[in-house]
Amino acid sequence: MSHDSRKKSLARIRGLSSGLDAQTIAQELARLGAAPVAQPLDPDPIVCFMANVLRNQGSLALAADRREVVKAIGKYLYRHLRNNRLVAGNDPHLAALPWREGGVLPRFGEIENGEKAALSYAHWGIAETGATVLGSGKHNPPANQLLPEHHIVLLEFEGIIPDLEAFWRAEPLRRGERPRGISFIAGPSSTGDIEAQLVYGAHGPKAWHVILLGKAPPGALERARQLAGVPGDGDEAAL
Repeated sequence: MSHDSRKKSLARIRGLSSGLDAQTIAQELARLGAAPVAQPLDPDPIVCFMANVLRNQGSLALAADRREVVKAIGKYLYRHLRNNRLVAGNDPHLAALPWREGGVLPRFGEIENGEKAALSYAHWGIAETGATVLGSGKHNPPANQLLPEHHIVLLEFEGIIPDLEAFWRAEPLRRGERPRGISFIAGPSSTGDIEAQLVYGAHGPKAWHVILLGKAPPGALERARQLAGVPGDGDEAAL
């Protein structure tokens, strides 16, 4: 659209509403209606979230308690990196994990050159998209979310909500308890700019692993695998 065409279009839009009172404008907006809501993959938000994580080229592990979380982290690190080291933010949820019992050696802080794995804590997960919602700040450095080859995210089942609208209505946000920044991460880094081929890890993590803490509904992971078309792999689902 040219500059002149844009000016004419905007002027016409402004002219349509000029001189109208608030009630008339509200009535006109009501006549427009609302766009149809996207149908979730599954009625259960937990199943929907897990299925979308897998569809987004992520991987999943379930942990019933904090000890199982550390075991899941150790298993992932050994499978992909053949070591037990990673960087973790200073979030209290991460610092309180029983690291010694799981044989994992974390370094708390911001990722540095040469370190390949980082762990973040997500307060929410969006079932509609499979995104994990991470706040940034000194407890969750944004570099840990954007720079490692392997980004591991810890999320509790209680933090899974249906959609973005539910997130913005969340009680902490309504009370004004907002972090410095908010990231919605729904998969590993990818780009299709290189010879029109989809490449992972071109400008960020090449692998994204979500560990869900708590009690999962019976059969939830199996149902999510079916929806995503991903075969089972013990207690871990991965692409």
